[in-house]
Order: sequence, then C-alpha cells, then structure tokens
Amino acid sequence: MNKIGLILVSFLVLLGVGSSMLFVVDQRQFGVVYQLGQIQRVVIEPGLNFKLPPPFQNVVYIDRRLLTLESVDTEPMLTAERQRVVIDWFVRWRISDPSAFIRNVGLDERAGAAQLNRVVRNAFQEQVNRRTVRELLSTRREEVMADVKRDVLAAVRGAEQPWGMDVIDVRITRVDYAETITRSVFDRMIAERRRVANELRATGFAEGEQIRADADRQREELLAEAFREAQKLKGQGDAQASRIYSDAFSRDPAFAQFYRSLEAYRASFRNRTDLMVLDQSSEFFRVMRGNVPAAGR
Repeated sequence: MNKIGLILVSFLVLLGVGSSMLFVVDQRQFGVVYQLGQIQRVVIEPGLNFKLPPPFQNVVYIDRRLLTLESVDTEPMLTAERQRVVIDWFVRWRISDPSAFIRNVGLDERAGAAQLNRVVRNAFQEQVNRRTVRELLSTRREEVMADVKRDVLAAVRGAEQPWGMDVIDVRITRVDYAETITRSVFDRMIAERRRVANELRATGFAEGEQIRADADRQREELLAEAFREAQKLKGQGDAQASRIYSDAFSRDPAFAQFYRSLEAYRASFRNRTDLMVLDQSSEFFRVMRGNVPAAGR
C-alpha cells in the first residue's frame, strides 16, 4: 500500500514538473523565457514549447498586436503666431523586438505606452511651434503628422538604446483653441450677432415707420379725394334738385308758396315738445282751414 502511494505521489510530481516545462505561445503574443532573471530566449512562432521548470526558467508574455495610444493630455500648445491650441491625436504602434523593449522600456505594454506618450507629446509641441493654426487645420496637416511620425521613429530607434518598437501611424483627430480662447471667441461671436440683430431691428423699425407714414398719407389722400368727389356729387345733386324744384314751382307760384309754407311748418314742429302760440289770423291757421289761394287748390 505504501508502495502504491509512493508511485502515485511520484507520478503526480513528475506530471507537475513536466507541465511546468511546457508552455504555449499564442499567435498574438511573444513568449520571453527568463533564466535566473535574465532573458534567455524569445519565442516568436506560436505553438507548444519547452523550458526548464521554475525557478530555473520562467515565461512572460508580451502583446505583439497593433496597439493604439490616444492622447490624454489637454495642456495647450503654442503655435507660430502664439495661439494656444489643444490637439487630440492617436498613434498606432507595436512591439517589434521584445528583448530590446524589456531592457530599455519596461516589462509590459503600459510602460511602453507611457514612454511613447511623452515622446509623441514633445514631437507635437515642436512641430506645432513652427506652424500657424491655419496650417494645422488644413494646408499642412498631413505634413505635421508625417513630421511627428519621423521624429518619434527617430527617438524610439535610437542607435544607442533602441526601444524595440515600431510606430505605424500618427494621426490628428482634433485641433481646437484652448478653452479660454474658445470662450472669448464665442463671446465675440455672440456680441457680433447681437449687434447685427439690433441693426436689423432698427432698420426694420425705420422701414416700418416709413411704410406706416406712407399708408397714413395715402389714406388721407384717398379720404380727401373721396370727400371732394362726394361734395362735388352732392353739389351737382343739389343743383339738379334746385333746377327741378324751380321748374316745378315756376309752373304754379301759389302752390310753390303753399308747399314752402308746409315745409317751414314741418321743420318747426319736428322734434319739438314745447308749446307754440300762434295768432288765429296767421297764415298757418288759414292753411289748416283750407283758406289757400285759388291757384293752389
């Protein structure tokens, strides 16, 4: 029984030692084999590999894929005309030599990203200082990105201590004024729009007053013309009525006198509530009694 247990324990120990001597490298990784704290070899090809068991040899994996580094610093940069601008950028990079990367940069991708961020920031600062805002925005934007990439590659591929990485691309995503400048620009834009709006309101008010004045003048002219035409027509009507009355009354003067008397009495009694005292021998009573001239009968 003790022999079986010893065999089982020995088998488990051998199995553990054997498994510690095997490691698998993924196609997305580099396998760095350390021997007593020193890099012994770098496994590039994916697959199953062998090494000595710990603590004699250990394996560290490093990402070999294309990595992206984005800007996180919002500190403004000065352009050639001393304008403060904020630039957002990103860099596509990868580890090409794991041994050089570990010796000169760090043990993982985060250390490489931190070092690369500093270099890219300095390269952008140098290139931005040489160019105007217009050049950064449009005319020489591609040139700026190419020059930054060249400067970064020169830094990471230094002859003395290369970083073991490649910079594939450098791109600018946004160029904008600093927040203080942007706020002042917006304030000036708002003030300018208000000035234009006030001018338009003043112009519209003046034109409105002119239109109203013209309309009032035309109204007065039309009313005056209408009154003149009305008075003219009224005068013509009165003249025609007078001619008709004259023609009619000229045929019988006594009747005309009688009719005028009736009209006078009618006008006297119209809308009157007070008492009138007349002489019995007055013409009114003669008319009421029918004592009219023979010609009027």
